[in-house]
Amino acid sequence: MKCPFCNHMEDKVVDSRESKEGDAIRRRRECLGCERRFTTYERIDEVPYMAVKKDGRREKFDRQKVLGGLLKACEKRPVSMGKLSELVNQVESKVGDSPDREISTTEIGEFLMENLKNLDKIAYVRFASVYRDFQDEEAFFNELKTLMRHKLT
Repeated sequence: MKCPFCNHMEDKVVDSRESKEGDAIRRRRECLGCERRFTTYERIDEVPYMAVKKDGRREKFDRQKVLGGLLKACEKRPVSMGKLSELVNQVESKVGDSPDREISTTEIGEFLMENLKNLDKIAYVRFASVYRDFQDEEAFFNELKTLMRHKLT
């Protein structure tokens, strides 16, 4: 840490305390160059994860919204909450790994569909029907044919 008085780059921590709110750590430091003391604060990096919508809008990533969509698709299906929670964790990890801390909703949807396809075919079709916004039964039927073709190969 650079000393604010002499710009020396070495110091020692004399005292550390958590803030009253618990959202920061206050550290008293002593410069090893000029021996003056100064205070620093450590805070959690609170840059939110963002989801980029198809129309370009950005909104805060909401894991509950993702989980809610999965729960609807898996309603009355033999898919455990643990598996669904793990899927949401994987999506959240993808966002966290991104240098921009954002992910497109298209990427989220495709990732979830690919995993649902391996987890439960009915849940996959349900999710795909909402995500791909099927406008008629023909689009729905085409998705089923594609799914069955993959099953046979």
